[in-house]
Amino acid sequence: MGDASPGRALARLLASRGVFTDPVWHRAVLAVDRTAFIPDTLYGKDQAHPGWECPVTRSDPRWADWVAGDFALATQVDDGHPAGAHGRGRRVTSSISQPSLVVAMLQQLDAVDGHRVLEVGTGTGYNTALLCHVLGEKAVVSAEIDRELARIAVDNLARAGYAPMVLDTDGAAPLEIGVGTGMYHRVLSTVAARGRIPHAWVRQVWPGGVIVTPFEVGNQPGVLVRLVVQEDGTATGRIVDDAPFMVLRSQRPDPRRLRELVDEDAPGVQAGSTDVNPRLVAYRNQGWQLVLGHLAPDLRYAVYEATEDRPEWAGEASVYVATPDGSWALGEYVPAGGPYTTKRAGSRDLWAEIGAAWEEWVRCGKPGRDQLGVTVDQEGTRLWVDTPVGVLRPMGTAAAAG
Repeated sequence: MGDASPGRALARLLASRGVFTDPVWHRAVLAVDRTAFIPDTLYGKDQAHPGWECPVTRSDPRWADWVAGDFALATQVDDGHPAGAHGRGRRVTSSISQPSLVVAMLQQLDAVDGHRVLEVGTGTGYNTALLCHVLGEKAVVSAEIDRELARIAVDNLARAGYAPMVLDTDGAAPLEIGVGTGMYHRVLSTVAARGRIPHAWVRQVWPGGVIVTPFEVGNQPGVLVRLVVQEDGTATGRIVDDAPFMVLRSQRPDPRRLRELVDEDAPGVQAGSTDVNPRLVAYRNQGWQLVLGHLAPDLRYAVYEATEDRPEWAGEASVYVATPDGSWALGEYVPAGGPYTTKRAGSRDLWAEIGAAWEEWVRCGKPGRDQLGVTVDQEGTRLWVDTPVGVLRPMGTAAAAG
């Protein structure tokens, strides 16, 4: 009773891991051959050249291992123009997503026959093909900002027998008049919105429709958000899962490292103190990290532990925080407690912002990820606790600053 369909091995793997809840998407994975959407060259960490992604071709044993497994596969570096020698790249800029996460997102979409779907981020076209198999190609519009990737996806889809509308345009912006326009029942993004979920998606979805997207704030990998569009032009919903994805190209964070943002010798550096524990920025509670990333946007941090050969410094650390606008701060942590010695520069008082975010998180009962939700309207994106009326807002910062 074997199934000769090309996706049977992948479908068996995912089924054995309890991924499927809807037989519709199980059948789609069985029917669509993922390997037909995987290029001859993938990318992986280059052990001989730290910080670089190196090409991995079909002749490399890793290629077959990666393709056969439940892995995300890097398919492009440096927007298609590798910056290094021999095809090496600095940054992964496109991938074919992890199959189990692809299925989880499609199941959250809850799309049925008769729904029209906008997909943001065509990539190689595999996810698009799954949508076409279930809904029909005429119901699917896919937007890919990279023209060459869009061309490759169209070719891949055609060989698989599908011809949906694929637009080489920025799917984070409203689609141009006459080009794939109209209202949709569903929007599925395969790239993460960072800090702000585009309201353009909300405006293109019928009331009652659903938006599923990875969402990233702060220093955490992305989380998966499922939003329902309301009659008043807003969308609101819950964080439902983890979803580490690359970020929309229009929302990519500043690539500079923290040490490039800090200049302790620059004029105007202020010395002072704070009652805010500098180690709070590294507290690994996912709920806290999401709140911190939302209320203190674009914040980066680094913790430098005291040397082990000085017993009198045991437990101490220098904690740096910085934002790309030129604001930065240093907090000298000591186990004895505060006030902690600080330096700072720039327009933002970052320790005050961190302290205010902590106070708000504590006031709300230290919510975890599963208690958090998101509302999107034309004013922006807001994080809330338990219900949409419980919007997180930083409290007064006077007590946090030293």
